[in-house]
Amino acid sequence: MACFVVPAAEAVVTTIVKKKADSDAAQSHTEIKNPFLKRMNWLNNMLWGGSALLAFEHVWHGEVVPFFPFLTKAADAGSAAQMVQEMATSGVAMAALVTGVWAVVTAVTSRMEKKEVAK
Repeated sequence: MACFVVPAAEAVVTTIVKKKADSDAAQSHTEIKNPFLKRMNWLNNMLWGGSALLAFEHVWHGEVVPFFPFLTKAADAGSAAQMVQEMATSGVAMAALVTGVWAVVTAVTSRMEKKEVAK
């Protein structure tokens, strides 16, 4: 029910990292060389988009409401423990899977670009 919070939190962190890398590159008038930092926007888009879709789905099913405590399972301690367990299992698994797919795609793309330059 609150599994979308974990990828959203990762998206916040990666957005900050990307902004910092872009700022540093602009100040030093250099291009970002690290392929993972260069393609951090891909990860941000996947995380933000997935989190938004999951949040919409939870709103649609009445699990997220527009009043405090916002998450319906956060109303009592027993349900809150179940919610935290879901975040720790499903949320972390989703965030790790998205990040893993992004890392593989980025590595493959970088390798393909290096082969193209070598030709």
